[in-house]
Amino acid sequence: MAADVESVIAMEGVSVRRGGRTILGPLDWTVRHGERWAVVGPNGAGKTTLAQVASTYLWPTTGRVSVLGREIGAVDSRTLRESIGYAGSALERAIPDEVTALEVVMTARHAALGPWWHRYTDDDRDRARALLGRLGVAALADASMGILSTGERRRVQIARALMPEPPLLILDEPAAGLDLGAREALIAALGNLAADPALAAIVLVSHHLEEIPAGFRSALVLGGGHIVAAGEIGVALASEPLSQAFGLPLKVEQRDGRFTARGAG
Repeated sequence: MAADVESVIAMEGVSVRRGGRTILGPLDWTVRHGERWAVVGPNGAGKTTLAQVASTYLWPTTGRVSVLGREIGAVDSRTLRESIGYAGSALERAIPDEVTALEVVMTARHAALGPWWHRYTDDDRDRARALLGRLGVAALADASMGILSTGERRRVQIARALMPEPPLLILDEPAAGLDLGAREALIAALGNLAADPALAAIVLVSHHLEEIPAGFRSALVLGGGHIVAAGEIGVALASEPLSQAFGLPLKVEQRDGRFTARGAG
């Protein structure tokens, strides 16, 4: 794979097979410095698989992957993950209910899921509290995860993803299952993150166009494990490619940087 100093994620000929079936690819995809990508598609389209490959938690069956200029397989993925902020439902399920929101955020400093095996400094605690404040949940710092709402847990998890000051942030369906109020509060927080120049790139995976914040300028549409459309968000998230990906006629509308989709029948 040719080196690209501008690329944050570079995939070439990537595919993933499970149980004798190809569930993703083969595909090529590049995320460059400064870009904010939305990855959209129906269930089974390969969105989460793509996010897991990009975050180095899953190795592809074929192809080559470079993240932050380092090729997967040629570096220690555990070390590389320290530069990737990742939040997803699988990680959320692995976090113990008794751990406090503050502890959850701090543990990202050592890529851990509990606070029992590492020492944390006052600076760590201060940064964790500041990140909880940035996501609008500072008052929940000392609350255990088991008593938080789904929306509150999602914002804590995103704060955790930001703890190690990662240049790359990958969010796998952060708004899934949220009610309208919690969804809009989260989207507002994500919109603020999209404007943060300290983040070299953001990848947001979603089923729903309504969950994409303003400020995202690129989109990848997946269908059946393949790329249906990719590029400028207003072109990729148009009625025709979305209808192809979801297998039914859809009408897409855009207003104030936000998208909506409904059946065209």
